[in-house]
Amino acid sequence: QVQLVESGGQLVQTGGSLRLSCAASGRTISSVAMGWFRQAPGMQREFVAAERWSDGRTSYRDSVKGRFAISRDNAENTVYLQMNSLKPEDTAVYYCAATRTGWSNSVDAWGQGTQVTVSS
Repeated sequence: QVQLVESGGQLVQTGGSLRLSCAASGRTISSVAMGWFRQAPGMQREFVAAERWSDGRTSYRDSVKGRFAISRDNAENTVYLQMNSLKPEDTAVYYCAATRTGWSNSVDAWGQGTQVTVSS
């Protein structure tokens, strides 16, 4: 069972950058696909960026393409989300997640979330 802990969220101005980290323990992330999701107040949790379980390629929601990038460091058992050109609509709690069988099958672990607030 993998445990995930996010960090790096904070208040930032429009146009700024942040890098979120997701540290995994209990299982190596080299055998799972990782992803980032977010939830704004009063909204449903939504997909942001993720690795495809089948081939490891990355995908992004349209609104963050070209601004966000997901990456991993297997040696550190950590996944990152680099966020550039932040906008107020990016304000949300960001969660990392892991799947061993594919996102459409099951999510095996969620982190507790880290708050990102983008001021206008």
